[in-house]
Amino acid sequence: MSINLSYSQARQNLASLLDEVSLNKEIVIINRKNAENVAMISESELAGILETNHLLRSPKNAQRLLRALLKVQEEIEIPQSVDDLKKEFGLEK
Repeated sequence: MSINLSYSQARQNLASLLDEVSLNKEIVIINRKNAENVAMISESELAGILETNHLLRSPKNAQRLLRALLKVQEEIEIPQSVDDLKKEFGLEK
């Protein structure tokens, strides 16, 4: 979900908006008259988006990543208790 504000509202609340964006990963949309609206996101969110875009740009790489993800999801095992793991690895007293 995003926060939508006018330019004036954003200017008046800039410090708290910056905190909201950086701490809670909120997206702030600043609506401007006679100009394109602007989105404010945290640097870490932008870096993640850019990296994902880079990794998925190549169809071959995107397919390889999807296959790897599906393989991991298929291999997820049922969690074991600590006692069961100790038995499995011969660590019982």
